[in-house]
Amino acid sequence: MKNIIRAMRKIVTRISPALSSKIMYRVKMHKKLDLKNPTTFNEKINYLKLYDYPNNELVIKCADKYLVRDYLEKKKLSKYLVKLIGDWDSPDDIEFEKLPNKFVLKCNHGCGYNIICSDKSKLDLNVTRNKISKWMKEDFGIVSSEPHYSKIKKKIICEEFLEDEILDYKFFCFKGEPKFFYIAQNVEGDFHNMQADFFYPDGSLADFSRTDHKHFEKLPVIPDNLDEMIDVSRKLSEDFDFVRVDLFNVGGKIYFSELTFTPCAGFMPLSPKEKDYEFGEWM
Repeated sequence: MKNIIRAMRKIVTRISPALSSKIMYRVKMHKKLDLKNPTTFNEKINYLKLYDYPNNELVIKCADKYLVRDYLEKKKLSKYLVKLIGDWDSPDDIEFEKLPNKFVLKCNHGCGYNIICSDKSKLDLNVTRNKISKWMKEDFGIVSSEPHYSKIKKKIICEEFLEDEILDYKFFCFKGEPKFFYIAQNVEGDFHNMQADFFYPDGSLADFSRTDHKHFEKLPVIPDNLDEMIDVSRKLSEDFDFVRVDLFNVGGKIYFSELTFTPCAGFMPLSPKEKDYEFGEWM
């Protein structure tokens, strides 16, 4: 059933990304999407993804998981980049025998295109190449109704494997100012089984949540270098009306993850719902 829905969504998106977004908004947010007079955070994200971002060269560059590295270089923040091991245009070009025992493979043109290898001897190379080949043929902008991803020149990159427990820190930045963030962790590596909680920049627990994620059973400890993470987020977001700056904090060291311009493609369910309107006023 999921494959059928996915295929139908791709067909509708090819005809009209706006229509596809309206349908998905009704399904996921349980109300009509107003693109003529957007007022909520999610409505404005949908407006931007349909009418601004597909023609915004800086957004397209910074949504690209490969070219965004140049943006960090320009901002003099390259020390936060995860080490790049290699990059290729085709899975057939990857020389696995030259890669370290642990590594992370990514496609640069979408979300969820990741292979995390903790032991190369256990990696099925044929399965891996086939999976990457499938991803490289896929237009993520069509899959997700986020047209700016369709403008990215596809590439495969390999990054250093980060040891230790990985927590995601996602800073929601409005006009260059981080207003709040959430800490997230995939349960047993499952992207669809995520636990997350929101916090304010002072580290206090926020009074709102996402309804599509579980709360942490035990809240994670706020890192000592939170102020540094906020400073990095401020510098990386200063050129945009809105962007979510995604960082890792591993063993007290900060690493850049990605810049996200359309969180949940504009379908992020918030509780209480009033927060959707409040965040929309900041944009």
